[in-house]
Amino acid sequence: MDLQISVFLLFILFTAGHSLSCYECKGLNGSCADQTVQTCHSGYSQCMSSTGVSKFGEVSGKVKTKDCAFACQSGSLNLGYIKTTTSCCDTDKCNLQDAPDPSDIPNGKTCYSCDIQSCTNTLICSGDEDHCIQITSTFGGQSTVLKGCASKSLCDGIEFDLGVASFACCKGNLCNGAQSVNQRWEL
Repeated sequence: MDLQISVFLLFILFTAGHSLSCYECKGLNGSCADQTVQTCHSGYSQCMSSTGVSKFGEVSGKVKTKDCAFACQSGSLNLGYIKTTTSCCDTDKCNLQDAPDPSDIPNGKTCYSCDIQSCTNTLICSGDEDHCIQITSTFGGQSTVLKGCASKSLCDGIEFDLGVASFACCKGNLCNGAQSVNQRWEL
C-alpha cells in the first residue's frame, strides 16, 4: 500500500510541473516556414494550427497560424469572403503540420451569409461544412451579425453566449435566416 502511494505521489510530482510546448508562427504570406517552439502559459492546454483564405473581389490572400490555445475546436468555417480550417491537439509540439486549406468542393448545403448591406446572401457550403452558423457580437452598443457555413465538429464546440458575442449553429439549408440569436437551434 505504501509503495502505491509513493508511486502515485511521484507521478503527481513529475506531471504537475509540465507545460505544453507548441509550434508558433504567423505566416501572413501563406507559409509557416519560420516556426518556433514556445512553452505555453498556464491554462493553455492545446496547440492549434489554422489556415485562412480570404477573397474580397479580385484581392485574395492566405494566412497560416500556429500557437498555444486556451480553448480550441477543430473544424471549418466559411463566411463567404473568408474560409478557415483549424486543427487542434493536446500533446507537445503536435501542431507541426499546417491545417489543411479550406475545401472548395461544394457539398450541396446552403446557408445565409452577410455582406456590408445585408445578411440575405446565399452561400454554397463546401467540404465538411454541414451546418449553418450565426455569430452576433455587440461592441459599444453596436450589433454585428455574421452568417455562414460551419462543420459539425466546430459547431459542437462553440455553441455558447459570451455576453458580447453569441454563436449558434443549426442543421438544414438556409436555417440561419431570420431566427433570433437567443434561440437554441437543434444540431
